Amino acid sequence: MRVSAVVAALLVWCCAPARAQDGAALYARHCAQCHDTADAQSRVPSRSALQAMSYENVLGALATGSMAGVAKERSDDERRAIAAFVTGKTAMNGPAADAEGRCLQQTARFPQAIDGPRWNGWGVDTSNSRFQPTEMAGLSAEQVPRLRLKWAYAFPGASLSFAPPTVVGGLLFIGGTDRKVRALDAKTGCTLWTFATDAAVRAAISFAPLAGTDRFAIFFGDLKANAYAVNALTGALIWKVKVEEHPAARITGAPTLHSGVLYVPVSSIEEVAGSQPSYECCTFRGSVVALDAATGKTGWQAYTIPEVPHPTEKNAKGTQLFGPSGASVWSAPTIDAKRNAVYVATSNSYSNPPSATADAILALDIATGKLLWKQQATPKDAYIVACYGADKTNCPEDHGPDHDFGQSPILVNLHDGKRLLVIAQKSGVVHALDPDDGGKILWQTRVGKGGALGGSEWGSAADGKRIYVANSDVRFLRDGTRRLDSTQGGGLFGLDLETGKIEMEVPPVPCGDRPQCSPALSAAVSLIPGVVFSGSVSGFLRAYAAADGKLLWEFDTAQDYTAVNGIPAYGGAIDGPGPVIADGMLYTNSGYGQWSGVPGNVLLAFEVGKE
Repeated sequence: MRVSAVVAALLVWCCAPARAQDGAALYARHCAQCHDTADAQSRVPSRSALQAMSYENVLGALATGSMAGVAKERSDDERRAIAAFVTGKTAMNGPAADAEGRCLQQTARFPQAIDGPRWNGWGVDTSNSRFQPTEMAGLSAEQVPRLRLKWAYAFPGASLSFAPPTVVGGLLFIGGTDRKVRALDAKTGCTLWTFATDAAVRAAISFAPLAGTDRFAIFFGDLKANAYAVNALTGALIWKVKVEEHPAARITGAPTLHSGVLYVPVSSIEEVAGSQPSYECCTFRGSVVALDAATGKTGWQAYTIPEVPHPTEKNAKGTQLFGPSGASVWSAPTIDAKRNAVYVATSNSYSNPPSATADAILALDIATGKLLWKQQATPKDAYIVACYGADKTNCPEDHGPDHDFGQSPILVNLHDGKRLLVIAQKSGVVHALDPDDGGKILWQTRVGKGGALGGSEWGSAADGKRIYVANSDVRFLRDGTRRLDSTQGGGLFGLDLETGKIEMEVPPVPCGDRPQCSPALSAAVSLIPGVVFSGSVSGFLRAYAAADGKLLWEFDTAQDYTAVNGIPAYGGAIDGPGPVIADGMLYTNSGYGQWSGVPGNVLLAFEVGKE
């Protein structure tokens, strides 16, 4: 499971209804036990993470965001009191987002050719390789040591920067926690247009011509399970579709576009809501929804668990429980045009009985969504957030280790024509499957210890020879302070695709005396010929020689910046998305206030400096 930092979700979970409108009293009575004392592995954000959020973001999430369904019993006054207390703010101070930094000239055309250098979607291609060829990267291994910061863009009131950019035709498209999607000039960072969404957008954006028209569109999903198509040049809405009605549903993985069809992965936050003893845990099932890209019309919806959840037993407090449930799809689907298949990776089960399709790779028929084959990596992994909390009432008996898949499968072609489907798991194991033989396991290699926030988290990268895998294994001090353990976690690995043998290894980089630091490498990695890029929870972005792991370049992103849009900008921990490389530029998010990391709100853009 990867629960994003939608702080309101956890506030609603911890804070029961009360008559008083005093935010401090509400917090002390109903929330402090979660946010002040909970184990860091429980995913409950610390007070510092809450304070880094803006009042508007927390209030918006409570009122209309992804957790509005859970907060429906709250009055408006209660929501305002909670938002004001936990953030220490009542309204946004300073300049509004995009009040500064607008492009001086609006454009009716793309600054560059749309078939030129680009990074489109999560994995740069529908195989989700995260490998950018030289002609698209515009950046060579020899130039990497000369990378210099060109501009910074700040997201207002954010404690994390969790949406990766897409770069096409000289424009950059990106979502944010403030329920906005923006189009920026990729070279300067000035703002072309801003589009308001119903909830935060953390998924990558896909770009394509709109069939039957002369328009170009971007496609994305939000944390209320809405999928959108928006005019790429004007920011005008083309269509919006809610792909799943379950109140806990959300879209965290990037929709993948192929041959006029948008394949939308659906995940949820029911692992949090389901942890309340009064909640009938659990009824959500992950799915993939196929939408016509031109109209938004649904072609099919394939649930990862075929069986509809049914009543099972009652918990110790008499609440009816349901199952099977879970198997969310957190990541972007992968397309196999040769076999007419869509591959997805699933999360753990939420409740008993555990599903045989959880913690698994699933192959779906591209035309119908029918299950072609499945390969489960970790059986019997039923888990919710309560398993790490103080009240374990709804935690499944004999619960699993929370070793789900948070990243996309990568479809690769070897030099001899053999094909592999490779993916790393939170268990710390990397798997290679045969897509042409029903997902048969070809090899498995351990690179980490694994854990709820361990192993390999957001994304790996592969060329035709190796898969490059970052290891998190983040750990916390057991002293009740929720502080990161600065001595544990991390490591970057290059594995031979044919054998699974580790051929390149970069050891964890120590933190020293750096505060709120971990050597964990949780963020997705990215690859160009000869170079692998990896960001750390420490805040450092580093580039290594792909052949032998030699350090080529590093940049400390955990600092303050002067942003092109006039918003106070600061970097922090790097987690979630990985670097995007296109047309001689490198872009990275910085700031992740979740899990005790350093908050931040910035997108950084680098270019090659002069000799």
